Amino acid sequence: MIKDKLILIRGAGDLATGVAYRLYKSGFKIVMTEVEKPLTVRRTVAFSEAIYQGYCEVEGIKAYRAEGLQEVKDILAEGNIPVIIDPQAKVKDKMDFSVLIDAIIAKRNLGTAIDDAEVVIALGPGFEAGVDVDAVIETNRGHFLGRVIRAGRAQENTGLPGMIAGYSRERVLKAPIIGRFTSRYSIGDMIEAGGVFGYIDQQPIKAEISGVIRGVLRSDIMVKIGTKLGDIDPRGEIKHSTTISDKALAIGGGVLEAILSFS
Repeated sequence: MIKDKLILIRGAGDLATGVAYRLYKSGFKIVMTEVEKPLTVRRTVAFSEAIYQGYCEVEGIKAYRAEGLQEVKDILAEGNIPVIIDPQAKVKDKMDFSVLIDAIIAKRNLGTAIDDAEVVIALGPGFEAGVDVDAVIETNRGHFLGRVIRAGRAQENTGLPGMIAGYSRERVLKAPIIGRFTSRYSIGDMIEAGGVFGYIDQQPIKAEISGVIRGVLRSDIMVKIGTKLGDIDPRGEIKHSTTISDKALAIGGGVLEAILSFS
């Protein structure tokens, strides 16, 4: 049966988690890989939090950090999602994965190849369907979001966040300098325009708009220039900060379509 196929997802951020949610709800068994210190900001809806906490739950689905191959298998056997620190996805050579999904969202290919599994799928720019992978899923907001591309590439990265309530660049905070990030805010808190969202070392990082904090990077993380620090939702709906986004679900639907069509 198709649902007996084991799926490996590279990355466990919020978009990867939306993909995992769609596939898990459809009956698939999933393993996810991450880096040692994920830089996810939408932490309440990302299985990458299991790396820091050992366990996390997103919309009723449980994920656990796995310390080795046996723990991966044990967590799977319990009906949950294992997340393992494995930036190069070496686990793919130790288990029989039928599908590999590159959901790192690095805007470039960090080592995924079309022969890594029976079906190989990638999210967003940086891959060519039919060359690097079997299919690419469009991640750019708009008319083509979630579309399955079987030949060619996704739209180029614009560098601009998607428009929400008339705001794009203003709603996302990025590091202007190198240093250690700290913030007193939690996801779900409200912030006013001009308020100090956090600090990089001693330099304050101020919010440009008012709204609910939908994402904030963990404190005491070293950041580089351009690292995403947070995400402010001007709509002010607190429940949006604890549920998977429409974008992530649309992309997850595209991945599901691709898997079923190739299989």
